[in-house]
Amino acid sequence: MRQIEELGEKEAALAMATIREELGKRGKVAVLAVVDPHGELLSLLRMDGAPMQSVVVVMNKALTAARERSPTGELGKRFKENGWQMANSDPRFTGWDGGVPVLHGGQVVGAVAVSGLSQEEDAELARLGVAAIMKAIGG
Repeated sequence: MRQIEELGEKEAALAMATIREELGKRGKVAVLAVVDPHGELLSLLRMDGAPMQSVVVVMNKALTAARERSPTGELGKRFKENGWQMANSDPRFTGWDGGVPVLHGGQVVGAVAVSGLSQEEDAELARLGVAAIMKAIGG
């Protein structure tokens, strides 16, 4: 029998709080998402003033990172270098940076994503959320 670990409400809340705190320090707003290993939503927050279109983008970033087991920016670079189209596999997949998988025990247990800022800042903040989760789960 196979045992599957995955992120839950507690880890999602921790990532959200960590990223929100950092955004507050920077005086910025964004849309945040945490998903399970299948890319299904655990938590979503659109902060006041964050772009509405970033809601769909953040969910796609999180889904892509979880299902493809790779940061979305890295996937985008690989697809571009090889001349591939990401939409050929699943139209929700994206290569925009800002989605980061959470790896624990060699498995993807979920992903964290941020949207609404520059791709670099989105990715930095998502990594911050992942780091908070990893510290809490001992990874």
